[in-house]
This record gives sequence, C-alpha cells and structure tokens, in this order.
Amino acid sequence: MTATPKFAHVVFQTGNPTAMRDWYCAVLDGHVVFQNDTLCFITYDEEHHRVALLTPPVPLERKTPTTAAVHHVAYTFDHLDDLLARYELLRDKGVSPAVCIAHGVTTSLYYRDPDGGFVEMQIDNFADPDDATDYMRGPEYGADAVGPAFDPEAMLAARRSGAAVEDLIHRSWALKSDMPDPMLVLTGAV
Repeated sequence: MTATPKFAHVVFQTGNPTAMRDWYCAVLDGHVVFQNDTLCFITYDEEHHRVALLTPPVPLERKTPTTAAVHHVAYTFDHLDDLLARYELLRDKGVSPAVCIAHGVTTSLYYRDPDGGFVEMQIDNFADPDDATDYMRGPEYGADAVGPAFDPEAMLAARRSGAAVEDLIHRSWALKSDMPDPMLVLTGAV
C-alpha cells in the first residue's frame, strides 16, 4: 500500500515580504520561526513552518486577476463559532474578508493577502465527508457550485441573537443578503 501524503507547507514568492509576513502572522495567528533577506518561515501549530515567503533579488509585481497562480489556500475550523471568532479577531485588527460565501458544502470567508492571493477560512457544513460528496453531486450544487455571498456581520449578529448554526450555514440564509456576485470578487472583476 502506498502512503498518503499530508500537507506540510505553502511557499509564496513575494516582493513585499514585510507586509506579507505581518499579514500571514495576523490572519493565521502565527509567528516567525526564521527570517533573513530571502526567506521567512511562519508557523501556527506544531509544524516548524506552514507558510514560507521567498523574496528573490529581483523586483516582483503584485498578482493581477489575469496572472496564472495559486488562487487560494484554505484553513478549516471545527465550528462556526470558531470561524466567527477569527472573523472578529481579524476585523478588529483591520483585516476584512474580500467576500464571504455560503458554498453549501462549506461556509467560507475569503481574505486577500498583500500580494493579491486569497486565504479561505472555512467550516465544513457536513460532519461526514460522504454527505458532503453527495451534496456536491446534487442539484443545488450543480445549479450553482459557488453559492451566494453573505454579510459576516449579519451572521455574527444572528448567531449572537441565538440563531442555530444549522440555520446559518444553509444557502437559504445567505440568499437573504444583498451582496455582490462572489465570482466577480474572486476573479478580480470587482
């Protein structure tokens, strides 16, 4: 039997190392393990580094919507309350999501880093991965694989008012908000 790999780290090439370092440390509640003029290693758990920043000795430009590159890296929380607590923590540090999406299979907040890439903070909406797969094969997901955008402040207020997690993670709740098309945000059209 072949061993299955597990995620170790992601490396971003950047011309903006200080802003990227500070942003990723804030968003992931991480800290720098090592840094010099070329490399910066950041971790937030038991791994020696989860995010690395590589700064070459040549000028680099910020990613544009028409640049072929990694679009986003996703991080999962166990509970909606944990996701909303991270939202509040980042909001209070001046870091706001570019778009929040009720994908159906996940409830996700997308943050744009200083170089133009995205970090997705999410929860899985199904406890069983097979149920998530079945949902993705179903008609609702097939009709709109992205899902509607939602207002995280409205979700936070609803949760604080006693709304059940099961109600807030359904697309029907998100459809009540008047938010821009999430694909326009994710592709840089707005």
